[in-house]
Amino acid sequence: MADYPAELVRTRYLFDGSEVLIRPIRAEDKTMEQDFVQHLSPDSRYRRFMSTLKELAPGKLKYLTEIDYQKHLALVAIIERDGEQIEIGVARYVADPSGTNCEFAIAIDDEWQGSGVAGILMLTLIDAARARGMQRMEAFILAGNDKMIKFAKQLGFAVHRDLDDPGMVVAERGL
Repeated sequence: MADYPAELVRTRYLFDGSEVLIRPIRAEDKTMEQDFVQHLSPDSRYRRFMSTLKELAPGKLKYLTEIDYQKHLALVAIIERDGEQIEIGVARYVADPSGTNCEFAIAIDDEWQGSGVAGILMLTLIDAARARGMQRMEAFILAGNDKMIKFAKQLGFAVHRDLDDPGMVVAERGL
């Protein structure tokens, strides 16, 4: 396990002025990550995981929280509510075997969609991927996920139909 990349910890502000902490996920965030996934609407969980799961299986939870910060990096967005830290979003990339290209995924709590947190997470993730030697980033998005497709285009990703799966689109960009 690589050293925790403290240089990626930062405080940012959402459109409404709310303070949000952006930081890499840690192994001890398992409960917070599970709570986040369980709190997503069924539609948001399906759009992120492309399945109808209600919670993360132990192996999946371990995979999502015990990362190396180089080939697999996840950034969480956290607010404080009633003295408790609450995860409101997560963006991650996982490198391919070449170590120069990566696939990203993002999920934002339904209550916080449209708040600006997705843009903050993705811009931070893109910068971190570039700093770690990634040259290309891509995502596979359900063709009916219009909000995500529009968001990817706003971030400079080229979007096209997946030739192997008409129910998917591919968003990709150089870093």
